[in-house]
Amino acid sequence: MTQLTAPSVPSAVPAPSTGTSTARPDAPAVDALGGPWPASARPGPGGDVLVGGVGLAEAAERFGTPLYVLDEAEVRNRARAYRRALPHAEVLYAAKAFLCSAMADWVAEEGLGLDVCSSGELWLAASAGFPAQRILLHGNAKSPEELRLARRLRVGRIVIDGPAEIARLAALVAADTPQRVLVRVVPGIAAGHHTAVQTGVGGQKFGFPIEGGDAADAIARVLDQPGLELAGLHCHLGSQITEVEPYLQAVDALVRLLAEIREQHGVELPELDLGGGHGIRYLPGDAEFDVADFAVRVTDRLAVRCAEAGLEVPRLIVEPGRALAGPAAVAVYRVLSVKHSADGHCFAAVDGGMSDNPRPALYGSPYSVRLVGRRSEAGAARVDVVGRHCEAGDVLVRDAVLPADLRAGDLLAVPAAGAYQLSMASGYNLVGRPAVAAVKDGRARLLIRRETVEDFRLREVGR
Repeated sequence: MTQLTAPSVPSAVPAPSTGTSTARPDAPAVDALGGPWPASARPGPGGDVLVGGVGLAEAAERFGTPLYVLDEAEVRNRARAYRRALPHAEVLYAAKAFLCSAMADWVAEEGLGLDVCSSGELWLAASAGFPAQRILLHGNAKSPEELRLARRLRVGRIVIDGPAEIARLAALVAADTPQRVLVRVVPGIAAGHHTAVQTGVGGQKFGFPIEGGDAADAIARVLDQPGLELAGLHCHLGSQITEVEPYLQAVDALVRLLAEIREQHGVELPELDLGGGHGIRYLPGDAEFDVADFAVRVTDRLAVRCAEAGLEVPRLIVEPGRALAGPAAVAVYRVLSVKHSADGHCFAAVDGGMSDNPRPALYGSPYSVRLVGRRSEAGAARVDVVGRHCEAGDVLVRDAVLPADLRAGDLLAVPAAGAYQLSMASGYNLVGRPAVAAVKDGRARLLIRRETVEDFRLREVGR
């Protein structure tokens, strides 16, 4: 079966350091699937690591640090894995994971659609020339301006997420130019790596719960609007999900609702969107979502449940974001200081932190890290890699295994950095967001320049 994971990295690739490893920092990789690194990762001269044929130390020297190095081939290969596994489904890249014009170009060229959740993401996609009919707009609090923009650009679908959106959107369209919509329902299924991202259960801000009748009421209201064409149902269970079972449970719940809609309203909806949330490896031993297994089991379950209910099988839609972008990028930092506390604790402070990667502070998310750019013959030491910000919780990697001679000026690389880092980055301490460079076939090019103090100053309009 086709695997989502990229081709195996040879055993010669150095293993990234983790908080659980007891091996030397320069020990060869033992993870046959390449761990959290891009599939193109290879050992380079002088202790460097090559990604897309470009040395990380070389890229850091050229573009400065912190730097995000994005492997174009990794993004494209992962998009192709989805298309191979789900040839009859519609695959939309979830732009909230990470979006820039180049990323929009890559996923468009690979035949994917785009899932956006703000006017900013929508405008960027449109300005990059992304086909509007392949764009889906969702979000729990769409402004009137966002809905007007979506209508003006003629996006393919809009997800109805709250009661006010039904009337608001209906007022913008005429019966002769209807807007295709999906209704986001909450099936009551808990899935995801943290309670903050478990969106398939009741008691939170997203969608219409099936239990209690809110979903049925919203569907009836949408069907009463001649300017709205109800294409199907949408759900999103959570984030960083590595098992298929929650999606099978969602299929069961949503097909039951589809059958009720047919019984009550005499219509069969042609689309079923199961959202995304597909998990990746952050540490070498982590589980990763298997899109091939998902494709077989979900499509089989959908066909069986629809046959039992006497329904036509709706077209499946999925929205992977992290699964495409996450493993494709490596964050590169420069060590600014190494400090040893009285109790023997070691801290390596780098020139980035929670302003470019808030996930460890928000969710306690683990990462691996390794020294790049020089070889070390020193033994291993336990180190907390911390950021430069004025927060005790600004820790990027806890209890990492790194060379005992780690020093200021060294470069550290953190893989699996492509999703929900730069897209959630902030301007804390006015540090500025890092640059992004794309790598492919031994060449690097700048995609996003580094944010500067002048960028902050230019936003001021008075004093």
